[in-house]
Amino acid sequence: MFKSDLRQIYNRQQERQVFIHRAIIGFVVICLLSLGLLARMAYLQVVQHDTYQDLATQNRVQHEAVAPPRGLLYDRDGRLIALNRPVKDLVVVPEQVKDIDSTIEVVRSLIELSDEQVERFEKRLKQRRRPFQSVTLRSKLSEAEVASISVDNYRLPGVRIEARLARYYPYGDLLTHAIGYVGRLNVSELEKVDGKNYAATEYHGKLGVERFYESDLHGQVGLRQVETNARGRVMRVLTQTDPVPGADLTLYLDVELQKAATDALAGRRGSVVVMDVRTGGILAMVSAPSYDPNPFVTGISSAAYRELRQDPQIPLYNRAIRGQYPPGSTIKPLLAMSGLEAGTVNWDQRQFDPGFYQLGGEGRRYRDWLRTGHGYVRLADGIIESCDIVFYDLAVKTGIDSMAEYLGQFGFGRELGMDIWGDASGILPSREWKRSQGRGVWFPGETVISGIGQGFWLTTPLQLAASTAAIANKGLWREPRMVASSSLGDLPTVERPLQIEIPNKDPRNWERVIKAMVDVMHGNRGTARAVGADAQYRIAGKTGTAQVRGLGEDEDYDADEIEERFRDHALFVGFAPAEAPEVAIAVIVENGGGGSSTAAPLAKEVLDAYMLDPQSGQLRVSAR
Repeated sequence: MFKSDLRQIYNRQQERQVFIHRAIIGFVVICLLSLGLLARMAYLQVVQHDTYQDLATQNRVQHEAVAPPRGLLYDRDGRLIALNRPVKDLVVVPEQVKDIDSTIEVVRSLIELSDEQVERFEKRLKQRRRPFQSVTLRSKLSEAEVASISVDNYRLPGVRIEARLARYYPYGDLLTHAIGYVGRLNVSELEKVDGKNYAATEYHGKLGVERFYESDLHGQVGLRQVETNARGRVMRVLTQTDPVPGADLTLYLDVELQKAATDALAGRRGSVVVMDVRTGGILAMVSAPSYDPNPFVTGISSAAYRELRQDPQIPLYNRAIRGQYPPGSTIKPLLAMSGLEAGTVNWDQRQFDPGFYQLGGEGRRYRDWLRTGHGYVRLADGIIESCDIVFYDLAVKTGIDSMAEYLGQFGFGRELGMDIWGDASGILPSREWKRSQGRGVWFPGETVISGIGQGFWLTTPLQLAASTAAIANKGLWREPRMVASSSLGDLPTVERPLQIEIPNKDPRNWERVIKAMVDVMHGNRGTARAVGADAQYRIAGKTGTAQVRGLGEDEDYDADEIEERFRDHALFVGFAPAEAPEVAIAVIVENGGGGSSTAAPLAKEVLDAYMLDPQSGQLRVSAR
């Protein structure tokens, strides 16, 4: 009974079948899992091979943008006036640094690092475009500082020394207002530039040629693949696409002439612009005082910048293109042409100058600079002796709107330079202009004083130089420009014409006006005859004196009794040689007094530097 029951409980056959079933199920599950694992391995290693290879590569290979060398600037004789010098910067790659603050403290223990430099770094850190983009912490390291950082580099993960080319201006403050400078990109510039093309640089043109030709000078960014170790240090370069250097530009500027003009100003506030009448090229553009642009390249200190801004001489202000002054009597040759073209005056007509002018023979007296008057004078005498009465009368007869329309053809009242960034437009007064400014109606007395370049009239030295060159060309006005040629061949073009032929009814009028300007310098009664007396060549010129503060009808001008900032500006415009003009010049000396006593001698000194051989002092054999 017991054995029978035991057999029923323990069934070997049934147990064997259960085991076989379980083994088969287990085997199937294992096979399925193995197949799934193999399928996953195949998917990862075959289908997703490229993806994971890229991820693996990124652990040791980095892509870096390579900054293009900025184009160089040359003067007309091939002198380098803006170049690139190798420097070493201390940079930080934010994504490789765990604690920025502690890293900065370690750096401070190794090299000098001011609070201002740290603040600038933190500002640039916020402006960075990519987390892997390096940010400059300190520029222009010395060799000793490079050694200190290199020895302790193991303590500074994510910090490295980078060599780059930095802009350098070998002539310092001599050319600042002419060519400008480069500086670090600001927020507004970052929004405008191509982020990819500026991935490897933090610099951008700020003023002048450097800014106007930024896209040409910058070049095209390059790209390289580098292999790095676990600390992010570059071990080797795998591949590289070289950057395209920026264009080299040759300017019309003449460094020696620029220096001569700067020396002629001799510490006075003012401007000198010299223009080639044959091309429109700017040979010299001086604004004094000036400043050294080199500290601005890597970031000038707040204290140094504050000192420049608070300087009462305003060295940061470009007087040559932004300074706006009454043209005074320098405008009289063109006013004479406007009257002749309008037919309101006659070249040979005589009128009496008693020393004052009255509208309709009554009312306020507008005085001549010569209290006793010039007696009977013609239009030519009005230019030669700078007789105000002639031009008071001419302005009234011609009318302000007719004068404005004619003189607008010479560039007054608008921005001029084709490639001169930031020039001011000045003011060319007219009835429409006054209405547009909300200043009410035009009064007859305002026309009177416009006849001697006063009142609302405002011009820049650049405008005066360009209009004087047009007189030398007998009505052919050329747009001023800085750059003569580019290594890339093409220069930017503008919609407006580069030169304008100003129509005139009688070509003899230009000859007459030019003859009168020659007599200003070489005639017996010319206002600048003392300056032109010993000249080895003939100059056509016109002096001017612009009032800064108005005088009462019976008030006398006494420079010794007036605060300097209220004294008259001294002006001069001219061109040489008079028979075959090559250069035109405009000079303004702020609060310098008389144009004949201050500005004309200065202009003669600059013209001598162009016309005479520096070694022999004799007239050059041929034109440049």
